[in-house]
Amino acid sequence: MRYKVAPPARSCSFLETARTAIPLVPDSEADCCRAIQTATDVSDRETVQEYLVFLQALGLVAESDRGYYRTREDVDRADLATAFEESVFGVDMLLAALGSEPIDTDAAFDAVRDEIPRWERERHADWGPVWRERVTNLLEWAEIFGLAEKTDGGYRHPIKHGTDR
Repeated sequence: MRYKVAPPARSCSFLETARTAIPLVPDSEADCCRAIQTATDVSDRETVQEYLVFLQALGLVAESDRGYYRTREDVDRADLATAFEESVFGVDMLLAALGSEPIDTDAAFDAVRDEIPRWERERHADWGPVWRERVTNLLEWAEIFGLAEKTDGGYRHPIKHGTDR
């Protein structure tokens, strides 16, 4: 399953704070959202809900028929990067579009544009700006997880030891 959520990028420590706010025993979405709001500086309910689903996509939170709960597995940045690439819609396409030369967010959006499902396009009267923002958020998360490098000209594969990714 691929999640189509892409909340604004924050730090890995933010993710850990939000995760820790979620109980180990399943609780309702409303209570989990309230817990994230209390533990962080995110006050907008819709954005908090996006972070809850994003935590789920990354494997930091799980959902049962009784609600959301914090997973017990320890994860590091590499684990988060793998989960991000495998579980969040569009990330694999964005990373495939990155090379050694930076691309801007418009070029990155073009890399995923044709793959955006029709029903997603029909959810918004003007879906382009919504998805451009998602792509920007995904690129920023990719940078946080070490999957992309931000430069003056846009994003590219991170350079490690003088070579491409």
